[in-house]
Amino acid sequence: MKALRMLDKWIVKIEEQILSYSIILIAIMVVGNVISRAVIGSSWAFHQEVSRFAVTVATFMGISYAARKGRHISMSAFYDLAPFPIRKALAIFIPAVTAIVLFTLSVFAYGYFISLVESGRVTTAMQVPVYLFAVFVPIGFVLGGIQFLRNMWVNIKEKEVYLAQEKKDYS
Repeated sequence: MKALRMLDKWIVKIEEQILSYSIILIAIMVVGNVISRAVIGSSWAFHQEVSRFAVTVATFMGISYAARKGRHISMSAFYDLAPFPIRKALAIFIPAVTAIVLFTLSVFAYGYFISLVESGRVTTAMQVPVYLFAVFVPIGFVLGGIQFLRNMWVNIKEKEVYLAQEKKDYS
């Protein structure tokens, strides 16, 4: 268990670093390209590819981080109005279904990633392999699925309702 906790801490740090640098990179690309157009009169040829890569990474690696912190989007109108036993059941059922969906999507995303690897395609401006844009998609789905399973497990194990491992539902 100690090894799993240490691995989890490493994953959190890696996710935070990846998400932070992706957001910074998006900001640099957008602001830098605007300044380049205003000052020099031309856009950076590579800005769109770098921005697309950073948005893809932030989106799919963010699934796991959002699930870990209980910050994911949820439609909670019925959930919030439900009595405790129903909320508790939903707090187990919803993460379980979400995890299944994410694991299923990871299989499809991995297949797509493999097809990109086999295609040998490269981007127009930077000439980097296109599969580098997709490598984070199946990883993000798998890590997100794991986090939702953890959220389900904490609700099975504990009496209170949890939105995430360390975030109780106070509604």
